[in-house]
Amino acid sequence: MKILRFFIAIATLLWILPVAAQQENDSATLMPRVELKQWTLERCIDYAKEQNLTLKRDRLNAKSAQIDLHTAKMNRMPSVSFSTNQNFANRPFSETVAMVNGSDVVTTNSKNSYSGSYNLSASLPIYDGGQTGNNIKLQEINTKIAELNLSADELSIEEQITKLYVQIMYSMEAITTDQSQIALSEKQVERAQALFNSGLLNRADVAQLQSQLASDRYQLITDQTTCDDYKLQMKQLLELDGDYDFEILTPELSDSFFKQIPSKSQVYNAALLNRPELRVQELALDKNDLDIKIAKAGMLPTINLSAGVSSNNVTGNGNMFTQLKNQWNNVIGVNVNVPIYDKGKVRDAVAKARLNRETTQLTIEDTRKSIYKTIETYWLNANSAVQRYEAAREKTNAAQASYDLTSEQFRLGLKNIVELMTDKTNLMAANQQMLQAKYMAVLNKYMLDFYSK
Repeated sequence: MKILRFFIAIATLLWILPVAAQQENDSATLMPRVELKQWTLERCIDYAKEQNLTLKRDRLNAKSAQIDLHTAKMNRMPSVSFSTNQNFANRPFSETVAMVNGSDVVTTNSKNSYSGSYNLSASLPIYDGGQTGNNIKLQEINTKIAELNLSADELSIEEQITKLYVQIMYSMEAITTDQSQIALSEKQVERAQALFNSGLLNRADVAQLQSQLASDRYQLITDQTTCDDYKLQMKQLLELDGDYDFEILTPELSDSFFKQIPSKSQVYNAALLNRPELRVQELALDKNDLDIKIAKAGMLPTINLSAGVSSNNVTGNGNMFTQLKNQWNNVIGVNVNVPIYDKGKVRDAVAKARLNRETTQLTIEDTRKSIYKTIETYWLNANSAVQRYEAAREKTNAAQASYDLTSEQFRLGLKNIVELMTDKTNLMAANQQMLQAKYMAVLNKYMLDFYSK
């Protein structure tokens, strides 16, 4: 019995350990699922690149361009077709019928007749003025443009997400500040109520503090609504359900973050090399060159090689297979088409293609100027915001110290309600200026890094 109990205990232990280990693993896997609600900026961008509907359409367009490229390449291959024609005729009022079967004339007394023809033909383009080759190059460029359009839209989505992410960060910190202000206002109201009960403060002063508390609560609701609106916009970009509980993970921003602002020239040179919308326009210039060549090809002759085999059969002319053998034809030919006069269509097409090239060149120059202006604006705003943030932080510290001193003096009855409210208003204004400058610097710094990629 002891041995049996020993084995039962071992078996029970061996069963419990895997179950406990599985439960531990399950709990370990459940922990990240809770944290999945907190989205980093990088995760938002990566998720949007996979799920955003605009980007999905761009991927379909890229696949469509690849199919068009395959179609253009196949135009170099010969085309082969087979055709047959089967006829049954009834001539109720004819005594005799004469039918042509290839080179033979067949006469029959039958009122019904059956005939068939069979044709296998092939055609191969020999020369078309380079249109086929240029069309292949054109479709290769279109394929690259479709891929670059996808990259451009990815960058556009990334830029929108970055801006929304910073706005959410700003709103969240504003909410935290509002909550701190409400906590201070509540303490002031309690303190004022105690002073009023002691006869050291009148009802008007208490009412003024209560009004300030209501204003602080109103500001909190406003900032929460703004934050919720930004989150809704973010969820729409990420293609998330509207009821999804979306929260971001706020990164730590050290002082060195605000000092690492790249130079304008560094960002601009990187943008000229890497911005896909600029590469699209440069490829459009190559397309214009090919359009000119294709238009000029309309002035050149085209040569096609054709070949085929055919045969016929008809009732009343012997065995069907013998007829097919006797009527067998092998045909080979060359077709040459030389344009002589087309009412100036080719000349006009060439002129229009050249005008399109000039337009594209102007668009490229305009895009470069626009990119430089955007980068310079971000750079100026970033530097200005960093300086304003440093000044606002010092101002906030001074306003906080002044408010703390005035609040204590108010508690001791050394300051009146007007002085207390003035210092609190100054503190709130300083906090607001600091937050605006801080996140203006963060946003423009992110945008400069964005254009530096």
